[in-house]
Amino acid sequence: MTSLIKPAALPDSTALLAEVVAQINQVILGKDRQVRLALACLLARGHLLIEDLPGVGKTTLAQVLARTLGLEFKRIQFTSDLLPADIIGVSTYRAGQDRFEFHPGPVFAPVVLADEINRATPKTQSALLEAMEERQITSDGVTHALPEPFFVIATQNPRHQIGTFPLPESQLDRFLLRIDLGYPDRDAERELLKGTSRRAMLLDLEARLTPTQIVEMQQAVDAVRASNPLLDYIQDLTDATRESGEFSHGLSPRAGLALLHAAKAWALLDERVMVLPEDVQTVAMGVITHRLQPLVDDPSRDVTAAVRQLLDAVPIP
Repeated sequence: MTSLIKPAALPDSTALLAEVVAQINQVILGKDRQVRLALACLLARGHLLIEDLPGVGKTTLAQVLARTLGLEFKRIQFTSDLLPADIIGVSTYRAGQDRFEFHPGPVFAPVVLADEINRATPKTQSALLEAMEERQITSDGVTHALPEPFFVIATQNPRHQIGTFPLPESQLDRFLLRIDLGYPDRDAERELLKGTSRRAMLLDLEARLTPTQIVEMQQAVDAVRASNPLLDYIQDLTDATRESGEFSHGLSPRAGLALLHAAKAWALLDERVMVLPEDVQTVAMGVITHRLQPLVDDPSRDVTAAVRQLLDAVPIP
């Protein structure tokens, strides 16, 4: 058991993750689970989608993460007139040198906040999502690598709001995790009302990690072990989505890999080198719900409730 709790295989910087979580929780009050899920998403080399109402702290969470992790941060405000070049950059002709010169866009940052991504047109959405998948940009036949680490946090307004272009299923699948912040509880909201401005607190935050340490921990996630019974459990979950009759289609093999990688990252946050079924259950809602659609296009059908029932029904090894 000792080897599961404090394994020598983990990089020394892993112990600093507790300090990272504690510092973020000083600013983002009452949302420890969502903070840890966001960190797990980064450690698993994924991208994060936050869907919620305006004003609940989505942008603040992205800024706090970037400052605490010691990463450069760029924000892109998505609007209906935003163009792909506004995200990835443009090439301009230099007459004196008889060549084109590429000017990188804001996507060339370790942490990119795509604010209100579903207010932009599908063409502009696709420009960012292609960069997320390939982790590189090609302009005029020249490939430009994106930074390492590279973490996109996209916020999305509820789909029923006016002026939104919902992300299609194939693009939603590019996000490892989707979370919502929700309203704070009464005590946390009272602390917000009485306390220091969140913007002022951002200025005082110290970097707890370096980019090199983050990359080391991302590599350590790959080394976290998953037993055969654990892999059976993940396959049972994916099979259940395909056979339940509740959804238009089940989870793809890529979704199963996403579930495994997110569970490994959650285990690393607990300083363990082995995945437990509890890790899978903890990250499952964030990994699964945005990848499934109800079998019948009926707004009354709740995918979240159906996934919870599925998690309760599949036996734990």
